[in-house]
Amino acid sequence: MSTTPGPAAPAEESKPTLTGAVPLVPLGRPQVAAAARLAAAGARHPIQLAGAGLRLAGELVSAGAGVPKWQPQPGDRRFSDPAWSEHPVYRRLLQGYLGANAVADDTVGRLGLDPKSEERARFIVAQVIDALAPTNNLLGNPVALRTAVTTKGASLAKGAKAFAGDVLSNGAMPRTVDSRPFRLGETIGTSPGAVVLRTEVMELIQYQPATPTVGSVPIVFVPPEISRHYILDLAPGRSLVEFLVNQGHQVFTISWRNPTPEHRDWNLDTYVAASLEAITTAALIAGSPDAHVVGVCAGGVTAAALAGHLAATGERRIRALTFFVTVLDTAAETMASLFLSEWSAAMAVQGSKRKGVLEGRQLTRMFAWMRPNDLVWNYFVSNYLLGQDPPAFDVLAWNADMPNMTAGFHADLANVFLENPLPEPGKLTVLGTPIDLSKVEQESYLVAALTDHITPWEACYRTNNILGGSTRFVLSSSGHIQAIVNPPGNKKASYRAADDPGPDSTAFFAASEKIAGTWWTEWSEWLHTRDGETRRAPKTLGDRTHPVLDPAPGRYAAS
Repeated sequence: MSTTPGPAAPAEESKPTLTGAVPLVPLGRPQVAAAARLAAAGARHPIQLAGAGLRLAGELVSAGAGVPKWQPQPGDRRFSDPAWSEHPVYRRLLQGYLGANAVADDTVGRLGLDPKSEERARFIVAQVIDALAPTNNLLGNPVALRTAVTTKGASLAKGAKAFAGDVLSNGAMPRTVDSRPFRLGETIGTSPGAVVLRTEVMELIQYQPATPTVGSVPIVFVPPEISRHYILDLAPGRSLVEFLVNQGHQVFTISWRNPTPEHRDWNLDTYVAASLEAITTAALIAGSPDAHVVGVCAGGVTAAALAGHLAATGERRIRALTFFVTVLDTAAETMASLFLSEWSAAMAVQGSKRKGVLEGRQLTRMFAWMRPNDLVWNYFVSNYLLGQDPPAFDVLAWNADMPNMTAGFHADLANVFLENPLPEPGKLTVLGTPIDLSKVEQESYLVAALTDHITPWEACYRTNNILGGSTRFVLSSSGHIQAIVNPPGNKKASYRAADDPGPDSTAFFAASEKIAGTWWTEWSEWLHTRDGETRRAPKTLGDRTHPVLDPAPGRYAAS
């Protein structure tokens, strides 16, 4: 891959925070630099700092007097215990904390920082404020105190043991999940299927049809290179793969190999070439001239690059495209772009090149500190102050099973976010061909998530304006993962949708109506209408050229 340099809607649940599709720069020196710029700005504006001190003193006096001035954000579970509204001490403590939070946020906006530096400063300040929450210590947490009394200190003893264990074996991070009940191929990733192709980079899994007849065009999933494929086949009743085969589709998915330092040179070209081999193989096995290609999150960037390459070479290998929670226009403000600069990217890529990979554990930690209240402090409190075991939850178990990212792919993704080449014809070269996504004329189905903290839906919406074919945009009511794991039967599920909705996400939201249920059902029908004929379901998996190698979920998923 090479690049050539070139020139908010209403929320129904909560406003998505600024984060990126992939944490491209390590949490460390870029944040220290942002904190230094914040400190320097404060030194240049002593009057504003003095005013902040006076406002903070006023808030503390108001809190001490018991004035109920502030309310926690909707959905903030830290302060859901009745003691925060009923007990005079905790009520005052809460008012003081929320007041200080408001003063800190307001002060950042008064220091004359440029917009980018101001957003970075707000992130740093929010990290500090979250860490200082009263709920993160025993005396400031009424639930933890009551639990300690009720258990006669046993909860604190158990929490201390868990803390010591995490310091020794989990990088001093609280464990987020009990993964023991989730065994790949036994309790998760259980849909019947087989590996029908194995290369150095990936395995291709074909799933067993569940209906007498099937659509003629196979579906091929391109999952994120830094995630396991089995989020698509999570558990019976919550598996998108299971749903699709029950709807009469032929389903294949790529399972990426977990790279090691010897694979440091694998880059976007490597993954695009592997994806091309996967869809070609799936089409041959299914007896179809082409395939429906589904790119998931970062895998959507790979799928888009592949579609652009095929458009440039004139090869018709893709019948229809689907993108799940994928950002192609990286000019959209995300966490990846928030701390990404030429300096920080060079530093991050240099580090991964030195090691060969960005390790999965490091990626997990970087994701966690993007949402510290949900993914760090929540478990700090439950594990250490309350003495509770981490929950046994399949999505969290999948999230903790994060593979490595190669240095080459890391460098290419950093370039994609720095240069934003996908919306501009000819700015990105893949497999030797300049990419112009406006020449990708296949119909596309775009899925975004209203409360997505990883790929904000407004950023996903911009894909409508990049691709050359007609699009259907679907906005799920859920978050990043819940938009994918979205089976029928959830009474709270809903979505909005429109065909070719235009460039304005705000106008789309205002004009679209909420549809009850999951988008899975209408997407299945959307695919079927583009299949053409149906045919008798194959009795065996693979073919003479591509025999069954291993049962699903294969070898690479467990590597």
